[in-house]
Amino acid sequence: MGVVVSYSSFSSPSCCLTRHLYLRCRVDFGARALRGTAALTARAEREALRCLVLDTKDLQIFKVTVNGQDAKFCFGPKHSFKGTPLEITFPFELRRGQEAIVEISFESSPTSSALQWFTPEQTSGKKHPFLFSQCQATHCRAILPCQDTPAVKLTYYAEVSVPKELVALMSAHRVGETPDPEDSSRKIYRFSQNVPIPCYLIALVVGDLESREIGPRTLVWAEKELVDKSAYEFAETEAMLQTAEDLAGPYIWGQYDLLVLPPSFPYGGMENPCLTFVTPTLLAGDRSLSSVIAHEISHSWTGNLVTNKTWEHFWLNEGHTVYLERRIGGRLFGEQLRQFQALGGWRELQNTINTLGETNPITSLVPNLNEVDLDTAYSSVPYEKGFALLFYLEQLLGGPDVFIGFLKMYIQQFAYKSITTEDWKKFLYSYFKDKADVLDRVDWNSWLHAPGMPPVKPAYDMTLANACVALSQRWIKAKESDLCSFTSADLKGMSSHQLIEFLGLLLLEAPLSASHVKRMQEVYNFNAVTNSEIRFRWLRLCIQAKWEEAIPLALKMATDQGRMKFTRPLFRDLYNFDKSRDLAVKTFLEHRACMHPVTSMLVGKDLKQDQ
Repeated sequence: MGVVVSYSSFSSPSCCLTRHLYLRCRVDFGARALRGTAALTARAEREALRCLVLDTKDLQIFKVTVNGQDAKFCFGPKHSFKGTPLEITFPFELRRGQEAIVEISFESSPTSSALQWFTPEQTSGKKHPFLFSQCQATHCRAILPCQDTPAVKLTYYAEVSVPKELVALMSAHRVGETPDPEDSSRKIYRFSQNVPIPCYLIALVVGDLESREIGPRTLVWAEKELVDKSAYEFAETEAMLQTAEDLAGPYIWGQYDLLVLPPSFPYGGMENPCLTFVTPTLLAGDRSLSSVIAHEISHSWTGNLVTNKTWEHFWLNEGHTVYLERRIGGRLFGEQLRQFQALGGWRELQNTINTLGETNPITSLVPNLNEVDLDTAYSSVPYEKGFALLFYLEQLLGGPDVFIGFLKMYIQQFAYKSITTEDWKKFLYSYFKDKADVLDRVDWNSWLHAPGMPPVKPAYDMTLANACVALSQRWIKAKESDLCSFTSADLKGMSSHQLIEFLGLLLLEAPLSASHVKRMQEVYNFNAVTNSEIRFRWLRLCIQAKWEEAIPLALKMATDQGRMKFTRPLFRDLYNFDKSRDLAVKTFLEHRACMHPVTSMLVGKDLKQDQ
């Protein structure tokens, strides 16, 4: 294959590769800025190299040196969402294979799309400010100048100065802390990441954090108010890590810590190496939402070790990770649960494709992302269509034990590399060379390149799903006169996973009547449920049924937390209901300032409020 074009980055790794980052910076809560120097070790990949182009977004650049000598630099034209290329001219030529240290003095913007800053009042403890970063997919450039493409991997070392009463953590090993020699009110934390990683995995958090040890290689970090609850919720982490190692090979990152973020964190979890970031909406109190932890653990192999070369191939990260996550769940909690969660994923995919439209090009497994803002293209498709393909192949090629052999070898083959779907497919064919005839029967073109639902539905064991299907069908078919036949006993023996599936099935159908959901509340009292996945689906069902009493509850959930999986659909449903549209817009505009920048941008688009 020739050079793979990364539409999302201005950098040209085929000319020059950044291999290591030495970051020194100061976190300034007053100015809401990160200020410091990024020293990149750059290696010429061709002869007579005189320039390096880096990605930036809303950064100020003050000075650039190459091996200590001043270098000329300028910005290229600004792009609406990709940011601005930084063009550096070297004071001398580099030969192919020669390295130089390019040191850049920079400052981030208070409106950086990678950072969310909190005032003390916005935190649980109310005493100290808080900061976290979220770089995936293309926001690392909004913190520091870099080759912001997953095709490039680098190691890093960082020294971060913060107010001394706060703790700083990064996606790396903690290697020490000392008083800041320049400011006695501050402390410097040092970090080292010796495994090469793509820039999107660079992460930083600063806050009044405490930790609890929950395993031989795991601390859970959170604000004091949540740390014990978090330690309980995520107690299965070490068992999951050991299961993952058994399935995928040795865990090479050393530490596996968890960090529970403020409620505005936009995702369920983020697989930052050595320090997974998670949403507090996982704190159900009964460990029932721990599959997100299994998912982030799995990324230690698929995503962080074997990485998509460009974002078109994101399904390689996410499809394989969902596959591993469900294999871990199957080992720990039984094969029937794995089958059930696999089926739930298929339903989630149906839901997403209903929302996006079955001819929408971003519902292809390998979409064309030229001039597409990745934040707007994000959906469950790479996760669940990717998983469905792997689950289908598992069934075609001889079952789970055979397929995990392939997955283990795939990880071994491509560890520390960035790859494309073509690389994956070639390896699949070489691993299963005795089954080429079976693989040739796969409709590859539809699976990989056609929008909409996959061409084939895999087989699913229905044992745990049958009760959900039966009860959802009763509600769908019930006439007004049948509503009195429902009782609280209907839910007897159903797990929280089954309640999620029951509500998810109802959401796939035409909306229920308001009297249906009113009756459902009378007999099941879903309003009292705090499990975020159940509550989210229940409130969507109520708003779609046009039950006005649910409006304040749905608005509260959409704003009390900011996980986009919940916040965006709730706001969309409220906007589509004439009785709540104006209030939804008004509420969004009131909360916009304290929302995460990406969430605020996307909800703004959903509610036609984008500036």
